[in-house]
Amino acid sequence: MHTYLEPTQESGKAFFMRAIAGKVIMLNLLRFRAVADYSCVPQLAPEQPMSGEAAYQLYMSHTMPYLEKSGGRLLFYGRGGPFLIGPSTERWDAAMLVEQSSPAAFMAFASNLAYLAGIGHRTAALEDSRLLPLEDIDWRVQA
Repeated sequence: MHTYLEPTQESGKAFFMRAIAGKVIMLNLLRFRAVADYSCVPQLAPEQPMSGEAAYQLYMSHTMPYLEKSGGRLLFYGRGGPFLIGPSTERWDAAMLVEQSSPAAFMAFASNLAYLAGIGHRTAALEDSRLLPLEDIDWRVQA
């Protein structure tokens, strides 16, 4: 099974090639590890083992000030469950919607060194993830 925790060069290029004008909403799908794995970032490891969900909460606590400073905001964070429409073999523990004023603002946030200092909590927490940039459109506009 292939996991997705970081963007690739190709996906980053495709994101910029979309040339989204204005705000971008990031749809995050999150699958937590049963026990957070801090082996790649031992300097961030807690004294006692914790769940992936608890480690993700540490990541969110670290991240929110940098997100807000960049002009972003958390629109929604909620617990997942079985799909109503979708594969019964696929599970996502949580979903999140994050708004940024522009793709450039998102990239400034995502490359902030102080923010990146705590990203290891995210890596330790997640078994798998998806990140889908959404562009706001007016569905009432008729062609």
